[in-house]
Amino acid sequence: MISVLIPFFNEKENIPLLLERLIPVLKGIGEEYEVIFVDDGSTDGSGRDIEKLPHVHFLRHRRQMGKGAALATAFQQSKGDTIIFMDCDLEDEPEEIPHFMEKIREGYDLVNGMRKDRQHTGIIKAYSSVANSFIRSFLRSPFHDVNCGFKAINRAVLELIPLYGNNFRFLPLGAFYEGFKVTEIGVSHKKRIHGVSKFGANKVFIGFIDTITAYFIYRFSERPLHFFGIIGAASSGVGTLILIWLGIERIVFNHNIYRRPILFLGMLLVIIGVQIAATGLLGELMVYLKRKKL
Repeated sequence: MISVLIPFFNEKENIPLLLERLIPVLKGIGEEYEVIFVDDGSTDGSGRDIEKLPHVHFLRHRRQMGKGAALATAFQQSKGDTIIFMDCDLEDEPEEIPHFMEKIREGYDLVNGMRKDRQHTGIIKAYSSVANSFIRSFLRSPFHDVNCGFKAINRAVLELIPLYGNNFRFLPLGAFYEGFKVTEIGVSHKKRIHGVSKFGANKVFIGFIDTITAYFIYRFSERPLHFFGIIGAASSGVGTLILIWLGIERIVFNHNIYRRPILFLGMLLVIIGVQIAATGLLGELMVYLKRKKL
């Protein structure tokens, strides 16, 4: 069974157009299917006309909780062995789904879309290019477009990797690190016709934070002291050098140092460095206790 999960926010014009193209595609695949829409707090009456359609389920959040929460809600209600993620804005074409299913039948656990000829603005494309380059370089990602919202996933992947917050952006990377068989296929990308894009300046900052989070989780979640220890050692090291130099000035050259701001900077860096390193030690203890229970 195929479950297509579609979160949306204020997509009143796009939902009927999407269903008009999506249902024939799913019928043509020849497997049981269901389509689960999750209204993430829409204010334009989106989805009111689809609640009685066969094989189509409609869920609603009382307030906007984010795409990750909407996908988690949809997955909890889904029954399919293969889960399809796609957006409601018709930038991704439903006719691509059979290509995803071909790869799933070949034995892949996750098939990620890679948008070709993207129709986004230059700012979005530049941000995406930098983020994907960083992920490929520092996280050894096999994907060229990890944040593409169009993907097919074996249910076992989502049962092992829980959806929360914005981690859906890096779900392909999580599957790769867990040892699942993953691949990537090119998909066409169309320009939005109706509605307004949900990408704003705040998403750039949030995306940057999410990328740093992914870097930490997938590189240092099993050895947090390696991450915090490096930062803490660097901070304490700089602070110690400052204090040594000031000590030389006081002892050798008899300079007064107690009123100099750099003295307090050196002390602050040492203290901060110790605290950061201690955070790493606590992280190591948590990992150890978790593994011990297993």
